[in-house]
This record gives sequence, C-alpha cells and structure tokens, in this order.
Amino acid sequence: MPVVTEVSPDGQKLTISVKGRFDYAKHQEFRESYERPNGKLPSSIVVDLKDATYLDSSALGMLLLLRDHAGGDDSDVRVINSSTDVRKILAISNFDKLFDIS
Repeated sequence: MPVVTEVSPDGQKLTISVKGRFDYAKHQEFRESYERPNGKLPSSIVVDLKDATYLDSSALGMLLLLRDHAGGDDSDVRVINSSTDVRKILAISNFDKLFDIS
C-alpha cells in the first residue's frame, strides 16, 4: 500500500495519506512525499492515517523528520484520522505535545 500526496489548489496545504502499515518499508516513499525538488514546502502539512493499519517506532521517527523539515516548533503539521490504537501510541510517545492530533 502506498503513500499518497495531494497539494491543495492554492498550494498552501500538503496532505500525505499513508495506507497500510506505516513502518520502515514506507521510509523512502514517505520522505519523497514532502521533499520538494524546488525546496518549497506548503505552510500546512496534514498526515492522514485513516487507512493506516499499523504504526511502529520508525513511523514515529519519520513524523519527527517531517516536522523538522517543515520548520520544527514553527511548523504546522497535523496528524488526522488516527485510530484509537494509533492515538494511544502517539500519546504514550508524547507526540500529542509536538503535533495537532485528531
């Protein structure tokens, strides 16, 4: 299952949808979804986990790399549509303090 990206028509929001297992096997594909050849990243990034069936520690690392790439504390990165189990993992890892999670 792939990582699907979509940029809003105004270019201000990037949505990254992860389908299936969100683990190290998705590392390259996930990274390519936000690294832009022109270097310009939209101001708002949404990671949609609606179709993610699993999340491991490498996925947490990928989210941190995305956040750093987007500007760290000044970034607008949101994680949406996470299942109850995924939300628990994110909360235990204190990611709810780094990301807006819904």
